Amino acid sequence: MKIAVIAGDGIGPEVVGASLEVLEAAASASGLEYQTTDFPFSAAHFLETGHVLSDDDVATLRGYDAILLGAVGGLPNDPRLAGGVIEKGILLKLRFELDQYINLRPVQLYPGIQTPLAGKTAEDIDFVCVRENTEDLYCGVGGFVRKGTPQEIASQTMIATRFGVERCLRYAFDLATTRERRHLTLVHKTNVLTYAGETWNRAFNEVAEDYPGVETAYHHVDACCMYMVTKPEAYDVIVVPNMFGDIITDLGAAIAGGMGIASSGNLNPDGAAPGMFEPVHGSAPDIAGQKVANPIATIDSLGLLLRETGRIKENKAAVQAGERVGAAVRATTPKFAGKSLDRSGYATDEVGKMVIDAL
Repeated sequence: MKIAVIAGDGIGPEVVGASLEVLEAAASASGLEYQTTDFPFSAAHFLETGHVLSDDDVATLRGYDAILLGAVGGLPNDPRLAGGVIEKGILLKLRFELDQYINLRPVQLYPGIQTPLAGKTAEDIDFVCVRENTEDLYCGVGGFVRKGTPQEIASQTMIATRFGVERCLRYAFDLATTRERRHLTLVHKTNVLTYAGETWNRAFNEVAEDYPGVETAYHHVDACCMYMVTKPEAYDVIVVPNMFGDIITDLGAAIAGGMGIASSGNLNPDGAAPGMFEPVHGSAPDIAGQKVANPIATIDSLGLLLRETGRIKENKAAVQAGERVGAAVRATTPKFAGKSLDRSGYATDEVGKMVIDAL
């Protein structure tokens, strides 16, 4: 397996470093052969060189089986970074150019980890969000009229194509068939967003006919936010458009213990391009270099990388390594439950060592 590594900015290199040590241990235990290649793409690299991510860079990354990303951006305010140059130039460019049309966000409360939801346990918080990743408000369709004047007009258009919606829905239905509950909830705002909402709702009902064994439901996104904090056990698999998915998945991370243990994957399920796997958190420049960042989110993203890439490539060693990493993360998290990762708690490399010991 060939893995492209973009450690990025802030705590990115620290949490990626810990995850690569886990990868070495997991590969050794599973017979997985792999090689990694480091790439410098980041806000810091852009400020130093003026280079973000070119089409040639994207073509190079296509030659890899997967991309492991730490974090990019989040550096102190610099006018050269205005307008989301890094977020658009690296993250969105890769998602769109590599057609990573699924953003997969597991929301699982590991035993021993505290949740802010009173009375809820690991049995109650165990679902997966399937977020459409290449359409909606993130397409950048819109613009300004009379910018900078008192009459300024700004517009941004929500895009929903039947093709993009249906392929996301079918991935979500397929995923639901692999889970014990076999339940799928569509989340949107059809009572207000009548056009995009109708496309999603109509496609959802039509595709559901091909999956008679999957139970379905629909929730408005505001209702979903309430249910996620009052009865998260209602959810098994959620399928959601891009913008709403961006919001509710961060809420999911919060109820499952926080950003420090939340993993994600940007997938091209067709196998036509590599997926990109990253922790949900940002670059946290305020603690960068102190070696106190929690690497669990990145390590769990690595496990997701191995499982998903292995599934596409039918690489049993990769799947086994991913399962081992996932099990090790679950075994490790209770050891630091309730402890802050500061100078009185565990260091980044200590948590990584716990995972390796669990392996």
